[in-house]
Order: sequence, then C-alpha cells, then structure tokens
Amino acid sequence: MNRISNAVGGKLVASSSSRVAAVFDPATGTQTGILPLSTAAEVAAVIENAAAAAEEWGRTPVLKRVRPMFEFKRLLDANVDAIAAAISAEHGKTHADALGEVARGIEVVDFACGMPQLLKGEFSRNVGPDVDSWSHRQPLGVVAGITPFNFPAMVPLWMYPVAIAAGNCFVLKPSERDPSAVMLIWELFRQAGFPDGVLNVVHGDKEAVDAILDHPKIKAVSFVGSTPIAEYVYARGTAKGKRVQALGGAKNHAVIMPDADMDKAVDALMGAAYGSAGERCMAISVAVPIGETTADRLIEALAPRVRALKVGPAGDPAAEMGPVVTKMHQEKVLGYIDRGVEEGAELVVDGRGLTLQGYENGYFVGGTLFDRVTPNMSIYREEIFGPVLSVVRANSYDEAIGLINDHEFGNGTAIFTRDGDAARAFADRIEIGMVGINVPLPVPVAFHSFGGWKRSLFGDHSIYGPEGVRFYTRLKTITARWPTGIRSGAEFNFPSLK
Repeated sequence: MNRISNAVGGKLVASSSSRVAAVFDPATGTQTGILPLSTAAEVAAVIENAAAAAEEWGRTPVLKRVRPMFEFKRLLDANVDAIAAAISAEHGKTHADALGEVARGIEVVDFACGMPQLLKGEFSRNVGPDVDSWSHRQPLGVVAGITPFNFPAMVPLWMYPVAIAAGNCFVLKPSERDPSAVMLIWELFRQAGFPDGVLNVVHGDKEAVDAILDHPKIKAVSFVGSTPIAEYVYARGTAKGKRVQALGGAKNHAVIMPDADMDKAVDALMGAAYGSAGERCMAISVAVPIGETTADRLIEALAPRVRALKVGPAGDPAAEMGPVVTKMHQEKVLGYIDRGVEEGAELVVDGRGLTLQGYENGYFVGGTLFDRVTPNMSIYREEIFGPVLSVVRANSYDEAIGLINDHEFGNGTAIFTRDGDAARAFADRIEIGMVGINVPLPVPVAFHSFGGWKRSLFGDHSIYGPEGVRFYTRLKTITARWPTGIRSGAEFNFPSLK
C-alpha cells in the first residue's frame, strides 16, 4: 500500500509520526494509501529547510527564477493525463473534470512566467531638487499554503508558482484526503530545475496547520477551505504577525430572469450545481427564478435533466458526476437532504439511495433538486458541498438581490438574462466578489484575481493574479540625492519641494 512521504529540500523524506490517515478510492471505498500526519517538530524542520534556501533564492535575478518555471509549465502540459488520473483516483471527480482542474492551474503557472514584468516598480525623476524616487517589490522570505481536497492540483498551483517566481520559498500543507496529485506535481517541479528547498510539501492535520501558523519564519499564509477554518487560520496567523489570505465557504446563487434563455440557463445550472458532485466553492447551489411562471418553467426543464444525470466512477467515460470524497462527507450530504425534507422543502429529485453495480461501497450521492426552499432552512443557509440544488422562488428582481446580499457568504453569483440594464445593475448592486452574467462559474482567469466578500474571504488580498503578486511581496520605496546635488547645511524642516 502506498505510503506518502513529505518533500523536503528536494528529497522525499518519510515521516516518523505514529499518527496516520487512510487515503481511499471514493468510487469503491477501498483504502489505497497511508498518510503519516507530521509532527510539529517535523513541520519546523521543513520550515527551517525552506528558510535556509530563501535568502539566496530571493536574491536570484527574476529572469533566472522564471526560467525553470517555463520548464515546469512544459512538464505539466506533458503530464496532464497522469495528474488528472491521480486526482480522480483519490477525489472521485471525472477524468474530464480533473483535466479541467489541471488546465486552470497551469494558467497560473503561465501568469507566473511573466514575473519580470509583474515586479516592475515605478520611477519618478526630480521629485525634489536633484532627488529621484522609485519603488519595487521584494519577496517576504518563507510563505506557506494550506489547501483543500476539492482541487488538489489547482489550488496549490494558484499559490506557489506566483510566490516562488516572486522570490519566496514555499511550504505546502495539502489535504490529507487526496495527496498523490500534489506529490506527482512536486516531482515535476523538481525535474524542472528549481533549487532544493524552494518548494517543500509537509502532510498532516491540525497539528501541522498550527505549527505553520505559529512558526516565526513563516511570513504569510494562504488558505482555502471552509469558513470556520478560514476564520481560525486568519485569527491565529494574524495574531502571530503574519499576512493571511483565507478563502472560506460559499452559497452561490444564480438568478434566472423571466427573459432568460431557459435551455441555456438549465445547461449552465446542471454543470455548475452537479459538476464535481457539487464539491466546489464556486458551485451554484441556489437557483432564484423571478416569478412563479419562471420558476415553474425552470423546474419543468430542470427536473428531468437531474433525474437523467449520469453518475459513475471516474473511469466511466459516460459519467457526468462521480462520488463525493469520503464516507463521512457522503453521510453529511445525505443528512442535509433529510433535513431539507423535514424542514418542508419540496424534494423534486431525490439523490438518496443511489447504488452502482460493482461500486456498492462507493461514496455516491445522486443529483438532488429541492423546490420552494426558504431562507430559514438549513439547506439554504449552510454550505452543503454536495450535488444538491435548492430553488428559492423570488417575486421580484429586487427581492432576489436582497436575498443574495443578506446571505453571510459573498463568494460568487450569476444572473441569466437578455436584459443588459438588469445585468449591469445586478453587477453593480450585488455584494459578491465574483459575478457572472450568463456565466455560471465566474472563476477569473489567471491574470485577474479570485476572491469573495463577506465571510467568504478573510484578509485584504484575493488569490493569484495581481493580488497574488502583492500578497507575496512587500513594497519598498527609495528616495535618493547624489553628492553633487546635496545642499550645504543641515535641513531641520520636513523635506519638501521648496
């Protein structure tokens, strides 16, 4: 059985921890790996190793830093099928979905290859008599990332290529549920020619997380996960004087206007609600049709599509949706469906009780559709993170906007309409970080930045793109006057142009 090692200083290093976690194939329920949960002392050793490499890497010219990044990108492109297979084997998402995940991660590597341009500062000549001023951005040193199970390849790639190209060394603590894709990509990173210690991987649970948050040589922490843990990471990390960007949960709404192209809206909802079994922070989990007629048309078109959803293991090319990640998560999602029924929502399509021949022990949940959900229900208030779509009927456009703005999460939203005025006003008025107009999953491309509002993001910086560069660097401004321009005599007043 595969036993997962840490990656320290360019080498695989076995943890000596007595505590371990099991890694499973979610399609069959069989254990496929053993993951030692690193001790605080082992985490400290990984951080020290990164710190030993950080000074020299930070001084390395940026052009030299990005040369292996181009090779890393080439190796990722050449190995996308193998990476996707590793994702599917431990996460459960279909191979096509996993390929899409890897592609979106590679886009950030592309962006990081442009770091020479991204780090350019500003220069002003003669800001005062014979005085010039300029600014540039410098790396922080050692930074860390704590990443979730739902995108084991993409989310780490949202973090460390930008951080490393900017001159930092990186310590990655990935999810213990699906670590193999991370390790495969780390091997490609090593082959690309980066110096030892620039990227290190340490596996573990809360003990490892706390060790990262508390260590004085970690200058910044990036996190993606649930809101309660994001809030914890932000509070503990900032209390130790670190920069923290902590991306949390979501309850993403899609508004369907009466004039929307219903067929296209339903196509979009199917992919956005049930793709990756709903285990996406950008999944649409609430549809908000405006008016009873629109709602009836939506349910009429949507229900047969959900019933016909093809659920199966990642190896089935016909599968549109795979299992959820663990038995515990399967039970959690099924519990939410039970609760929705108890609270009075209308269960239009029931995903409970789904079994597949030959995969009876897999963690499958069928596509589930609720209608007439109300804001007081737990299936509306809370993030389910499963293949469950709730329909909340709104009487008006303003009621729909108020519904979304009143929710504690502010990650993503979408509107489906042919009305440019309605769409433009929606984008302006909605209190959400990422907005789609006839786009169901408005995940920004790599040269923009990803981040929600309200309790979906703790910290001042979104992830990747220009915000990522700012997060992993700090601004320095220099003001200089050379000897030929220095006036005689002391100057006691605050410097000015006079």
